Amino acid sequence: MALEIKVPAVGESITEVTVSQWLKNDGDYVEMDEVICELESDKATFELNAEASGVLKTMAGEGDTIEVGAVICSIDTDASAPASTAPEKSEEKAAVIEEKAAPAKESTPANSNYASGTPSPAAGKILTEKGIDPASVNGTGKDGRITKEDALNASSPAKSSKTETPAVAPSVFGREVREEKMSNLRKTVAKRLVSAKNETAMLTTFNEVDMKPIMDIRKKYKEAFKEKHEIGLGFMSFFTKAICEALKEYPSVNAYINGENIEFHDYCDISIAVSAPKGLVVPVIRNAESLSLAEIEKEVSRLAGKARDNKLSIEEMTGGTFTITNGGVFGSMMSTPIINPPQSAILGMHNIVERPMAINGEVVIRPMMYVALSYDHRIIDGRESVSFLVKVKQLLEDPVRLMLGV
Repeated sequence: MALEIKVPAVGESITEVTVSQWLKNDGDYVEMDEVICELESDKATFELNAEASGVLKTMAGEGDTIEVGAVICSIDTDASAPASTAPEKSEEKAAVIEEKAAPAKESTPANSNYASGTPSPAAGKILTEKGIDPASVNGTGKDGRITKEDALNASSPAKSSKTETPAVAPSVFGREVREEKMSNLRKTVAKRLVSAKNETAMLTTFNEVDMKPIMDIRKKYKEAFKEKHEIGLGFMSFFTKAICEALKEYPSVNAYINGENIEFHDYCDISIAVSAPKGLVVPVIRNAESLSLAEIEKEVSRLAGKARDNKLSIEEMTGGTFTITNGGVFGSMMSTPIINPPQSAILGMHNIVERPMAINGEVVIRPMMYVALSYDHRIIDGRESVSFLVKVKQLLEDPVRLMLGV
């Protein structure tokens, strides 16, 4: 009996998927629950398992787009598991070796009826490598045949005393054009970014943060922190905590526009933009306001690891209320991040650069970072956006306040 395998429903808004990779080939015998292929939606990559044991028959190729609920393959459950074919393969291998060896034996016939001046195969190869015409060599073999020794003893033709001007090879420049089909994930990212630019009144405000206090804390406690919590102490946990504290004070930055209403949230689900192999993904740290620095670092590490392995679920990438993106890891000095709808704001981190700063009337060198807040002006006023960013700056430059919640 042929059991049809259909594309499962993976989310309310997902209507089609793309076959990313077949892990089993057409005609292979598969076991029940064995992973047979990877499917890619516009939000995540997930695996398709065999619903029974039998012989697989694929009905779509890699790169094909299939609607949810459509048949992607079938499994012949009446087929029995193949027996071990190791001995047969050994015999086949031996037969192949014999076949390959046979022509080699025939290449040197017992009765050599070569005409005078004809080189043996070995002699011909040597003469070709030397650039010598066989007609110019006297063969000492039977019936005047040119032997290997004749070829080895033959001298290369004298070079003409006239120096020939070598032809000038034209310069070659690569002008190849390559096209790749956009993945569902890339197409969705493109649509959402254009939609955010066109459908929101997006503005960006900038500030700069003196990172020395945080860097001093990390330097002083990083070993003890890692020993106790088994995770490194990075910058992301400080930024997440500071943002959560600021969102409590300015709730409109943590809100959505829902039709003609404003939807406020008394929790902070912080989305972290991560560059994954197949494109940008934004996993969410749930209730970040209730987590410690160590818990935030562990969650960031877990989600980033799943993003690199394309193992994030749709639930892990939906429902965020505010986004953080860190272009600094790629060397970005300043940028204007684009809002992640339906959210109303996004904070961009950048690289840390030592710059001369005037502090208490003196010029000192400080590790400084530019930060950018892009926000939807329909819901967030300029006063709120600037005040929010100033609050984040104050908390980062005085990290003790993060611990005390002041």
